[in-house]
Amino acid sequence: MAVPSARLALLLCLMIPATVASSRSLRKSPANASRPTTFFEVDRPLRRSSGRCSTLLLSASFGSTFNKPPATNAYSPPRCLVKAGGRASAISLAVLEWRAACRGAQLDRVFGVWLGGAELLRGSTAAPPPNGIIWSVSKDVTKYASLLAAAGKPTFTVYLGNLVNTTLTGVYHANVTLHLYLRRTPPTKPPPATAPADLVVPVSRALPLDGGLWFPIQSAADVASKSVALPSNAYRAVLELYVSFHQDDELWYKNQPGYQNGPFREVTARVDGVLAGSVCPFPVIYPGGIYPLLWRPIAPIGSFNLPTYDIELTPFLGKLLDGKAHELAFAVTNAVGVWYVGANLHLWLDPGGTATTAGLVSYVAPAAKTTSSKSADPVDTHYHATANRLVSATGWVKSSYGNITTNSTRTFALVYLLTFETLDLTIVADTGVVATDGAGGVMYSAQTHGNFPLGWVYQQNSLTVTHGLEETTVAAGRWSSAPPYRSLRTTQSSLVEDEEGGGKSWGVRQTYRYNATDGCYFRNVTSSNYSVVSDHSNELCVKGAASVGVGAVTAALPTVNLP
Repeated sequence: MAVPSARLALLLCLMIPATVASSRSLRKSPANASRPTTFFEVDRPLRRSSGRCSTLLLSASFGSTFNKPPATNAYSPPRCLVKAGGRASAISLAVLEWRAACRGAQLDRVFGVWLGGAELLRGSTAAPPPNGIIWSVSKDVTKYASLLAAAGKPTFTVYLGNLVNTTLTGVYHANVTLHLYLRRTPPTKPPPATAPADLVVPVSRALPLDGGLWFPIQSAADVASKSVALPSNAYRAVLELYVSFHQDDELWYKNQPGYQNGPFREVTARVDGVLAGSVCPFPVIYPGGIYPLLWRPIAPIGSFNLPTYDIELTPFLGKLLDGKAHELAFAVTNAVGVWYVGANLHLWLDPGGTATTAGLVSYVAPAAKTTSSKSADPVDTHYHATANRLVSATGWVKSSYGNITTNSTRTFALVYLLTFETLDLTIVADTGVVATDGAGGVMYSAQTHGNFPLGWVYQQNSLTVTHGLEETTVAAGRWSSAPPYRSLRTTQSSLVEDEEGGGKSWGVRQTYRYNATDGCYFRNVTSSNYSVVSDHSNELCVKGAASVGVGAVTAALPTVNLP
């Protein structure tokens, strides 16, 4: 842990959070001894008013499964989709539901779900109390519509590495179900470049194997790679990264400078050795992380459904459209094992031609800038660190849609401050994609600003962990199919403290607000020990929210020629 050794001992043995606003004792409410406790991650509901059909894809139990072959099943498109013509464009919304239960002592474990080698979902299980748990995850998987409609019986795969022994007796039982909402009249021509991709190519390890299909990265020197050949008529390419961190790097974001390679990590993606994108990941806390009582029954943000990261590869298509296999490689800066990294390559294909042409216009990717310092005071030591990175590329692609120029820019900045009593970490990430025609008209654009604060405050008998995710996207253009505006702001404050007599009490408060031009959702939920004591939600939009814009993140960047 990124704290002085005495502080580390206190946090590991005591681990008691307190909200800065209040450290009052919370009402103790033990879990029902006979009924399992429902754990949940706060998220907005995914649904349509009609047209739903559901298909159970796999039902399996995961006992002693660590480094064993994953559970598999042959997949066929659901009957309702076949009756609707079997086309991917018939899918209005696709939701993958993971529903699981466990009774007995167990740790939180990472799991992954794949279809035809393409990863659909990655998440963590919850660490169950003695009476057991149930929980579910619902993820929007509409962007994989071409996979869901594909014939040929691709393999549906689930891996959950679990260990069972005399101490850890819990077995995870899971059902995975696909819910499809179908359009009554599927469009014959979905919006170019922004509808779900025509082809999703897995960038993962292949079956058969023992373990997950992700690549394990054990150190900063490790590079995982796979060769992929692209169809000659691709006109847009997006690499979707799945990332999770475990073992010695599970809490990488709290490392003091000089310990475990410090508090800076980035996942890099390269095309034939050239840096194409860099991601400083959202600092996910797993349900057993820091101290398990902090996350019962409300799970940490992003833990049941880990976020993914999109890297625009369209500017690099000039390197990739020669019919040859090209290397996509991944590494983790400063990694201390183990990281699991995998990817899906989303490709849009020109319906009006068999081959496109492309070229790179400009490229800039200076080395990441990092700083670190330690104050001289031996009693009240302060550790400070920063990191930032810019990657930007512009390229053109000529297809039956015309000659389209795409600029892609990714930036992030990390600021870290650790004292004897507090941790403050903020990651700010900006991404921008703008595609224009020869006359300068915008075909599609999306500008996203993200802010990910994390901190804790330690007091004599309590510790508070606060965590947040703020992300705003503005989309535009003739081809755009996304809501013009959407914003998600969620903040979580988790407290555990000592009580007289040696017991502990804990609680979580989380607010969640999603505002978009196509709908809104708000929830404010508070728990005390295992009980939810207040829970309010509505689908009202905040007046004027959709008029708030996000500044462009691609202005006035220097350019250099690609070597």
